Amino acid sequence: MDEKALKDIAAIADPVERAGAIGRALAGQRELAGELARLHREAVAEARAAGGRQEVIGRWPGGDPGRGAQGEGAGSTGAAGGLVEPLRRPPRVVVRRALPTEPAVRASASLFMTEAERQGIRPGRRMLYVGSEPASGHVAAALRVEPGTEVLARRKLLLADDVPVRIATSYFRLDVFGDTPLAAPDFVRPSLQAGIEALGHRFGHAEEHLVARPPTGFEAVTLELDPGEWVVQILRAGYGDDGTPVHTLETVCAASRHVFPIAQVTGADEF
Repeated sequence: MDEKALKDIAAIADPVERAGAIGRALAGQRELAGELARLHREAVAEARAAGGRQEVIGRWPGGDPGRGAQGEGAGSTGAAGGLVEPLRRPPRVVVRRALPTEPAVRASASLFMTEAERQGIRPGRRMLYVGSEPASGHVAAALRVEPGTEVLARRKLLLADDVPVRIATSYFRLDVFGDTPLAAPDFVRPSLQAGIEALGHRFGHAEEHLVARPPTGFEAVTLELDPGEWVVQILRAGYGDDGTPVHTLETVCAASRHVFPIAQVTGADEF
Protein backbone atom coordinates (compact mmCIF):
# COMPACT_ATOMS: atom_id res chain seq x y z
CA MET A 1 0.00 0.00 0.00
CA ASP A 2 1.40 3.41 -0.98
CA GLU A 3 1.48 6.63 1.05
CA LYS A 4 -1.48 8.15 -0.84
CA ALA A 5 -3.72 5.19 -0.01
CA LEU A 6 -2.80 5.49 3.67
CA LYS A 7 -3.60 9.21 3.65
CA ASP A 8 -6.94 8.56 1.91
CA ILE A 9 -7.91 6.06 4.62
CA ALA A 10 -6.80 8.40 7.43
CA ALA A 11 -8.92 11.18 5.89
CA ILE A 12 -12.21 9.22 6.05
CA ALA A 13 -14.39 11.23 8.43
CA ASP A 14 -16.77 8.50 9.58
CA PRO A 15 -14.88 6.36 12.17
CA VAL A 16 -16.90 3.21 11.37
CA GLU A 17 -16.23 3.58 7.65
CA ARG A 18 -12.56 4.37 8.41
CA ALA A 19 -12.23 1.25 10.60
CA GLY A 20 -13.78 -0.84 7.82
CA ALA A 21 -11.33 0.52 5.25
CA ILE A 22 -8.43 -0.24 7.58
CA GLY A 23 -9.70 -3.80 8.09
CA ARG A 24 -9.94 -4.38 4.35
CA ALA A 25 -6.46 -2.96 3.82
CA LEU A 26 -5.00 -5.18 6.55
CA ALA A 27 -6.61 -8.27 5.03
CA GLY A 28 -5.08 -7.39 1.66
CA GLN A 29 -1.65 -6.83 3.20
CA ARG A 30 -1.78 -10.23 4.95
CA GLU A 31 -2.47 -11.94 1.63
CA LEU A 32 0.33 -9.99 -0.08
CA ALA A 33 2.81 -10.77 2.71
CA GLY A 34 1.93 -14.44 2.52
CA GLU A 35 2.43 -14.60 -1.25
CA LEU A 36 5.74 -12.70 -1.06
CA ALA A 37 6.98 -15.06 1.65
CA ARG A 38 6.07 -18.07 -0.51
CA LEU A 39 7.93 -16.62 -3.53
CA HIS A 40 10.92 -15.87 -1.29
CA ARG A 41 11.07 -19.46 -0.05
CA GLU A 42 10.96 -20.76 -3.60
CA ALA A 43 13.76 -18.39 -4.67
CA VAL A 44 15.97 -19.47 -1.76
CA ALA A 45 15.35 -23.15 -2.51
CA GLU A 46 16.17 -22.58 -6.20
CA ALA A 47 19.39 -20.75 -5.37
CA ARG A 48 20.51 -23.45 -2.98
CA ALA A 49 19.67 -26.26 -5.41
CA ALA A 50 21.87 -24.47 -7.96
CA GLY A 51 24.78 -24.48 -5.50
CA GLY A 52 24.28 -21.15 -3.77
CA ARG A 53 26.47 -20.88 -0.69
CA GLN A 54 24.56 -21.10 2.57
CA GLU A 55 26.32 -18.20 4.28
CA VAL A 56 25.60 -15.91 1.33
CA ILE A 57 21.92 -16.81 1.14
CA GLY A 58 21.62 -16.28 4.89
CA ARG A 59 22.70 -12.64 4.42
CA TRP A 60 19.86 -11.87 1.99
CA PRO A 61 17.10 -9.62 3.38
CA GLY A 62 14.75 -12.07 5.05
CA GLY A 63 17.16 -14.92 4.42
CA ASP A 64 17.23 -17.72 6.98
CA PRO A 65 20.27 -19.96 6.88
CA GLY A 66 18.23 -22.78 8.38
CA ARG A 67 15.47 -22.86 5.72
CA GLY A 68 14.97 -23.38 2.01
CA ALA A 69 16.58 -26.70 1.16
CA GLN A 70 14.59 -29.89 0.87
CA GLY A 71 17.33 -32.39 1.78
CA GLU A 72 16.67 -34.80 4.63
CA GLY A 73 20.21 -35.92 5.47
CA ALA A 74 23.24 -34.14 6.86
CA GLY A 75 23.60 -32.33 3.55
CA SER A 76 23.28 -32.90 -0.17
CA THR A 77 25.06 -31.66 -3.27
CA GLY A 78 23.36 -29.05 -5.45
CA ALA A 79 23.39 -28.90 -9.25
CA ALA A 80 26.61 -26.89 -9.31
CA GLY A 81 28.36 -29.10 -6.76
CA GLY A 82 27.83 -26.81 -3.75
CA LEU A 83 26.80 -28.21 -0.39
CA VAL A 84 23.09 -27.71 0.30
CA GLU A 85 22.18 -27.65 3.98
CA PRO A 86 19.16 -29.72 5.08
CA LEU A 87 15.87 -27.98 5.72
CA ARG A 88 15.27 -27.37 9.40
CA ARG A 89 11.83 -28.93 9.31
CA PRO A 90 9.43 -28.81 12.26
CA PRO A 91 9.21 -32.09 14.18
CA ARG A 92 6.41 -34.47 13.26
CA VAL A 93 3.32 -33.77 15.35
CA VAL A 94 -0.29 -34.92 15.00
CA VAL A 95 -3.10 -33.49 17.11
CA ARG A 96 -6.73 -34.49 17.42
CA ARG A 97 -9.72 -32.28 16.69
CA ALA A 98 -12.91 -34.04 17.78
CA LEU A 99 -16.12 -33.52 15.79
CA PRO A 100 -18.30 -32.44 17.47
CA THR A 101 -16.31 -31.26 20.44
CA GLU A 102 -17.07 -32.80 23.81
CA PRO A 103 -19.13 -30.24 25.82
CA ALA A 104 -16.77 -30.34 28.81
CA VAL A 105 -13.84 -29.52 26.51
CA ARG A 106 -15.65 -26.68 24.76
CA ALA A 107 -16.57 -25.21 28.15
CA SER A 108 -12.93 -25.19 29.29
CA ALA A 109 -10.63 -22.17 29.25
CA SER A 110 -9.34 -23.22 25.81
CA LEU A 111 -10.66 -26.01 23.58
CA PHE A 112 -7.25 -26.53 21.96
CA MET A 113 -5.20 -26.31 25.16
CA THR A 114 -7.41 -28.90 26.86
CA GLU A 115 -7.42 -31.26 23.87
CA ALA A 116 -3.63 -31.03 23.44
CA GLU A 117 -2.86 -31.60 27.11
CA ARG A 118 -5.06 -34.72 27.10
CA GLN A 119 -2.85 -36.04 24.27
CA GLY A 120 0.41 -35.32 26.07
CA ILE A 121 1.27 -32.46 23.71
CA ARG A 122 2.62 -29.11 24.91
CA PRO A 123 0.11 -26.52 23.64
CA GLY A 124 0.71 -22.88 22.86
CA ARG A 125 -1.33 -20.03 21.45
CA ARG A 126 -0.60 -16.59 20.08
CA MET A 127 -3.12 -13.86 19.33
CA LEU A 128 -2.69 -12.62 15.76
CA TYR A 129 -5.47 -10.06 15.37
CA VAL A 130 -8.49 -8.60 17.14
CA GLY A 131 -10.60 -6.09 15.27
CA SER A 132 -13.15 -5.59 12.52
CA GLU A 133 -12.86 -6.98 9.01
CA PRO A 134 -15.24 -7.72 6.14
CA ALA A 135 -17.01 -11.07 6.39
CA SER A 136 -16.28 -13.67 3.72
CA GLY A 137 -19.22 -15.43 2.10
CA HIS A 138 -19.31 -18.48 4.38
CA VAL A 139 -18.80 -16.44 7.55
CA ALA A 140 -21.48 -13.95 6.48
CA ALA A 141 -23.94 -16.80 5.87
CA ALA A 142 -23.28 -18.24 9.34
CA LEU A 143 -23.74 -14.85 11.00
CA ARG A 144 -26.72 -14.02 8.76
CA VAL A 145 -25.28 -10.80 7.39
CA GLU A 146 -24.41 -9.68 3.86
CA PRO A 147 -20.96 -10.68 2.51
CA GLY A 148 -18.51 -7.84 3.10
CA THR A 149 -20.28 -6.64 6.24
CA GLU A 150 -17.80 -5.61 8.92
CA VAL A 151 -17.67 -8.18 11.72
CA LEU A 152 -15.54 -8.61 14.83
CA ALA A 153 -12.69 -11.08 14.31
CA ARG A 154 -10.51 -12.68 16.99
CA ARG A 155 -7.70 -14.61 15.23
CA LYS A 156 -5.10 -16.73 16.97
CA LEU A 157 -2.38 -19.20 16.03
CA LEU A 158 -2.31 -22.54 17.88
CA LEU A 159 0.91 -24.50 18.35
CA ALA A 160 1.65 -28.07 19.44
CA ASP A 161 5.17 -28.64 20.78
CA ASP A 162 6.03 -25.27 19.18
CA VAL A 163 4.78 -26.44 15.75
CA PRO A 164 1.99 -24.29 14.22
CA VAL A 165 -1.04 -26.50 13.61
CA ARG A 166 -4.14 -24.28 13.41
CA ILE A 167 -5.38 -20.78 12.76
CA ALA A 168 -8.58 -20.28 14.74
CA THR A 169 -10.74 -17.21 14.15
CA SER A 170 -13.85 -16.37 16.14
CA TYR A 171 -16.32 -14.11 14.33
CA PHE A 172 -19.06 -12.04 15.96
CA ARG A 173 -21.62 -9.57 14.69
CA LEU A 174 -20.57 -6.02 15.52
CA ASP A 175 -24.17 -4.98 16.18
CA VAL A 176 -24.31 -7.58 18.97
CA PHE A 177 -20.75 -7.72 20.32
CA GLY A 178 -19.00 -4.58 19.02
CA ASP A 179 -19.01 -2.67 22.33
CA THR A 180 -18.45 -5.60 24.68
CA PRO A 181 -15.38 -7.09 26.41
CA LEU A 182 -15.13 -9.58 23.53
CA ALA A 183 -13.85 -6.73 21.34
CA ALA A 184 -10.88 -6.08 23.65
CA PRO A 185 -7.41 -7.27 22.57
CA ASP A 186 -5.74 -10.36 24.04
CA PHE A 187 -7.55 -13.45 25.33
CA VAL A 188 -10.91 -13.36 27.11
CA ARG A 189 -10.66 -14.51 30.74
CA PRO A 190 -11.54 -16.94 32.15
CA SER A 191 -12.73 -18.21 28.75
CA LEU A 192 -14.49 -17.06 25.60
CA GLN A 193 -17.45 -19.28 26.48
CA ALA A 194 -17.79 -17.58 29.87
CA GLY A 195 -17.53 -14.19 28.18
CA ILE A 196 -20.39 -15.04 25.81
CA GLU A 197 -22.60 -16.32 28.62
CA ALA A 198 -21.83 -13.28 30.78
CA LEU A 199 -23.53 -11.19 28.09
CA GLY A 200 -26.74 -13.19 28.55
CA HIS A 201 -26.50 -15.64 25.65
CA ARG A 202 -27.53 -19.26 26.15
CA PHE A 203 -26.67 -22.09 23.77
CA GLY A 204 -29.38 -23.29 21.38
CA HIS A 205 -27.69 -25.34 18.68
CA ALA A 206 -24.60 -25.45 16.47
CA GLU A 207 -23.76 -26.53 12.92
CA GLU A 208 -20.31 -27.67 11.79
CA HIS A 209 -19.02 -27.92 8.22
CA LEU A 210 -15.68 -29.42 7.23
CA VAL A 211 -13.97 -28.56 3.91
CA ALA A 212 -10.55 -29.61 2.57
CA ARG A 213 -8.91 -27.01 0.31
CA PRO A 214 -5.58 -25.46 -0.74
CA PRO A 215 -4.34 -22.80 1.71
CA THR A 216 -4.27 -19.08 1.10
CA GLY A 217 -0.84 -17.46 1.02
CA PHE A 218 -1.31 -16.16 4.56
CA GLU A 219 -2.29 -19.62 5.83
CA ALA A 220 0.61 -21.37 4.09
CA VAL A 221 3.18 -19.03 5.62
CA THR A 222 1.61 -18.85 9.09
CA LEU A 223 1.27 -22.63 9.36
CA GLU A 224 4.66 -23.22 7.67
CA LEU A 225 3.12 -25.62 5.17
CA ASP A 226 5.08 -27.58 2.60
CA PRO A 227 4.39 -26.81 -1.09
CA GLY A 228 1.25 -28.63 -2.18
CA GLU A 229 0.01 -29.27 1.36
CA TRP A 230 -3.69 -28.64 1.96
CA VAL A 231 -5.67 -27.44 4.94
CA VAL A 232 -8.91 -28.61 6.51
CA GLN A 233 -11.33 -25.79 7.32
CA ILE A 234 -13.95 -26.39 10.00
CA LEU A 235 -16.68 -23.79 10.33
CA ARG A 236 -18.77 -24.05 13.49
CA ALA A 237 -21.77 -21.72 13.70
CA GLY A 238 -23.26 -21.44 17.18
CA TYR A 239 -26.74 -20.01 17.79
CA GLY A 240 -28.45 -18.86 20.97
CA ASP A 241 -31.61 -20.44 22.33
CA ASP A 242 -33.53 -17.58 20.66
CA GLY A 243 -31.91 -18.30 17.27
CA THR A 244 -29.46 -15.37 17.39
CA PRO A 245 -26.17 -16.07 15.53
CA VAL A 246 -23.78 -15.83 18.48
CA HIS A 247 -20.37 -17.30 17.63
CA THR A 248 -18.88 -18.47 14.34
CA LEU A 249 -15.55 -20.26 14.71
CA GLU A 250 -13.42 -20.90 11.63
CA THR A 251 -10.56 -23.31 12.33
CA VAL A 252 -7.98 -23.78 9.56
CA CYS A 253 -5.96 -26.93 10.30
CA ALA A 254 -2.72 -28.11 8.71
CA ALA A 255 -4.07 -31.30 7.10
CA SER A 256 -0.96 -33.44 7.68
CA ARG A 257 -0.88 -32.56 11.39
CA HIS A 258 -4.43 -33.53 12.32
CA VAL A 259 -6.75 -36.45 12.80
CA PHE A 260 -10.48 -35.82 13.26
CA PRO A 261 -12.30 -38.30 15.55
CA ILE A 262 -16.06 -38.12 14.99
CA ALA A 263 -18.40 -39.20 17.80
CA GLN A 264 -22.01 -38.69 18.81
CA VAL A 265 -22.22 -36.27 21.72
CA THR A 266 -24.94 -36.81 24.30
CA GLY A 267 -26.33 -34.28 26.74
CA ALA A 268 -26.22 -30.49 26.59
CA ASP A 269 -23.72 -28.62 24.45
CA GLU A 270 -22.25 -25.11 24.61
CA PHE A 271 -21.03 -22.49 22.18
